[in-house]
Amino acid sequence: MAQSPQPAATQEQRVEAFVQAYRSLRAEMQKVIVGHDEVVSHVLVSLFAGGHVLLEGVPGLGKTLLIKTLSECLDLTFSRIQFTPDLMPGDIIGTNIIVEDAETRKHFQFQRGPIFGHILLADEVNRATPKTQSALLEGMQEGNVTVSGAAHPLPSPFFVLATQNPIEMEGTYPLPEAQLDRFIFKLRVRYPALEELTEIIDRTTRPREVEIRRVITGPQVMAFRELVREVPLASHVRDLASLIVLASHPQWERAPDVARRFVRYGASPRGAQALVLGAKVRALSEGRYNVSVDDLRALALPALRHRIILNFEGEAEGVDADALIAQLVEAAEALSAAGKDAFVR
Repeated sequence: MAQSPQPAATQEQRVEAFVQAYRSLRAEMQKVIVGHDEVVSHVLVSLFAGGHVLLEGVPGLGKTLLIKTLSECLDLTFSRIQFTPDLMPGDIIGTNIIVEDAETRKHFQFQRGPIFGHILLADEVNRATPKTQSALLEGMQEGNVTVSGAAHPLPSPFFVLATQNPIEMEGTYPLPEAQLDRFIFKLRVRYPALEELTEIIDRTTRPREVEIRRVITGPQVMAFRELVREVPLASHVRDLASLIVLASHPQWERAPDVARRFVRYGASPRGAQALVLGAKVRALSEGRYNVSVDDLRALALPALRHRIILNFEGEAEGVDADALIAQLVEAAEALSAAGKDAFVR
């Protein structure tokens, strides 16, 4: 006897399923990760928004552990690349090799590199040369890589989590601007507080095993990404996101003084996309099917801090990108309150 088709899930049921999955994923990660609550939240936002994330911090703060823990919570393949100065693009993407068939005829066969994984940890990405760093560009943007004129699709979902040491450290190369712009967020991993450091010592120096469950599959991740894009965006929230990005451009007619004085290049349109997609995920994670201005405020720093390039004066005065963005958001909100005239160029 044929079974009747299951009724389609309602919007409320889909949102509830997302909230449950998000909270389950956070809970599993918190079994291992101490503190870094905001970083964990932003990593999950990146995952469901369909972007990639860059984590910056000095060695020993748990960046790699956080990424490995996330991979253990997801029913997806995991791949890791340790970036070093002698790493070559072929070591990441793969290369064509000569093989023989059963009749001893030789032909080229593509040998896949470690980039062919659902979750890719690019560890200490800024220790490799810019040429090698750029090997990730096509895959992060297009979802495939090209070798000898042939395109090879990457697994779906494809999620790059890169770690980097502060660029002031010896043996590091700054990431090219085009590479930085491929990351939806740049997250700063800071030193733990006293209570957190004490908990880290307790967890890592005692014979205590933690069992991590795989709570989300690849198809679920892709379904949730579709749900994220369906979240409606009110016109005033959309316009504020545009104003925040435009306010970072010193050549814009309504740019605030802080941008004209300290900024060389403002955020790209990808910055606005990152801001809006991240805000949609944040809204869903709280059980809301609408985006608020608070969502934009909460994600302005991770979405824009790597997309704004300071000029000579800004670098000479040691302007902090986060403090600058906070002023840009404030200026954009003032322009938004002024109405549609704020978009006059």
